[in-house]
Amino acid sequence: MTIHNLQLATVPFEAIIGGQKTIESRLYDEKRQAIQIGDELLFVNREDLERTVGAKVIGLLRYATFHDLFSHNQPEKFGGPSVEWLENQINEFYSNDTQKENGVLGIEFELLS
Repeated sequence: MTIHNLQLATVPFEAIIGGQKTIESRLYDEKRQAIQIGDELLFVNREDLERTVGAKVIGLLRYATFHDLFSHNQPEKFGGPSVEWLENQINEFYSNDTQKENGVLGIEFELLS
């Protein structure tokens, strides 16, 4: 079992703590390829590094693009109201070419008590 640190902005961090967000979406790069079911995640609020919350990986969802990932799952699980809203948020960070080159990953998790 490995622990993976994932930094988040305050809004998605709070959505995780509040139980609204249960899937974290990331580019399927070399770092994320190491994540396995049963591993632990340590979510860190990147605006307040003292604020952390632990979670256990319970599912891994691999897709070619974030559009595919968001379209095949409930947007609310990602902390957003719609596929379009989620895409607008994530496309600020990753181009379509980068997504297609690496693929994307939805990391399903449950909070640790």
